[in-house]
Amino acid sequence: MVLGQGDLMAAVQGSGVADSALMKALTVFWEYTGFSSVNMQYLLMIVVGLFFIFLAIKYNYEPLLLIPIGTGIIIGNIPIQDGFQIGIYEEGSVLSYLYFGVTKGIYPPLIFLGIGAMTDFSSLISNPKLMLLGAAAQIGVFGTFIGAIALGFDLQEAGAISIIGGADGPTAIFASSKLAPHLIGSIAIAAYSYMALVPVIQPPIMNLLITKKEKVIKMKPPRSVSKLEKILFPLIGLLLTLFISPSALPLLGMLFFGNLLKESGVTNRLAETARTSMIDIITIVLGLTVGASTQAVRMIDGVNVGFLTASSIKIFVLGAISFAVATAGGLIFAKIMNLFLKKDNKINPLIGAAGVSAVPDSARVVQHEGLKADSSNHLLMHAMAPNVSGVIGSAVAAGIMMSFLM
Repeated sequence: MVLGQGDLMAAVQGSGVADSALMKALTVFWEYTGFSSVNMQYLLMIVVGLFFIFLAIKYNYEPLLLIPIGTGIIIGNIPIQDGFQIGIYEEGSVLSYLYFGVTKGIYPPLIFLGIGAMTDFSSLISNPKLMLLGAAAQIGVFGTFIGAIALGFDLQEAGAISIIGGADGPTAIFASSKLAPHLIGSIAIAAYSYMALVPVIQPPIMNLLITKKEKVIKMKPPRSVSKLEKILFPLIGLLLTLFISPSALPLLGMLFFGNLLKESGVTNRLAETARTSMIDIITIVLGLTVGASTQAVRMIDGVNVGFLTASSIKIFVLGAISFAVATAGGLIFAKIMNLFLKKDNKINPLIGAAGVSAVPDSARVVQHEGLKADSSNHLLMHAMAPNVSGVIGSAVAAGIMMSFLM
């Protein structure tokens, strides 16, 4: 069959229409991909997320935290189109529902419940004076508060930022959810970053402030603690700390409740659930959503309120300084305590570094540094006393901040 000129023209026009439709479809497809709106800011945050994952896998730095957070950072910085209920800040999206537990301060108390159910307070009960080291390390919290005000943050923002000084991620998130919800992402990432970098940050400060002679001090073994003491401790601790700082009730109430589940001996199933399945699930969801909240660019009324702002940089700088100050505060106070203790009852000043709330990483760092100075000097159990008191201390400090600033 031979095509006429009209047939050829129709075929060409049909081909042109098809090509035009194909190009329109490809253009629409391209616009809906992340490639069409990606920029260097998004790519920088994705690199940060990959770096977190690298640190967790390569160096085993807090992998249970850094892998969910790193993955969340990547998820949160894939450019998406608005209106599809996908992004963490879009009402009705799955991520926004999961993030609700962060913004309303639901997840941190549940994490404290798990921490309480897995913590043995025996070392603190056997040597109560070591609680002072956990209190001394809170100088990082109040120092950060002053520094944040000096850098231009308002009182509530400074109060939220200050908790980074305790190296306590859940407490920092809880405080920021009440005082400065718009800074949750920056504060949480800073707090968890410094928690993960405890093995890197603390040893140089220890070496700077503690002499070789002090590092080899051997402490008396902790005394045996009775079952009754272990049961009474969470009850007394609950009443004492909450009367001092009622605003910390959600955190400390759950911490001591979890410990009572563990020590009572009659709720083993509940304690096991709290310290395993429950805290694992909450850690996954919290880490992922906190990471996803760190969008590089987030425009509101023409203003970028995303993660990559001057405020975030200031928070990270303050966090690094405050963590160093908190570590130094614990070390120096331990040296001061030794001035008033008998020769056979002196404490190894290294354990002062465990006064920050990074449980049990800072206690492990103390153990490692102690063994480097003397391979027979085991400090882990002694260091756990200021370590767990640091958790209590940072929660009390957060409660005090919220009482004054809310």
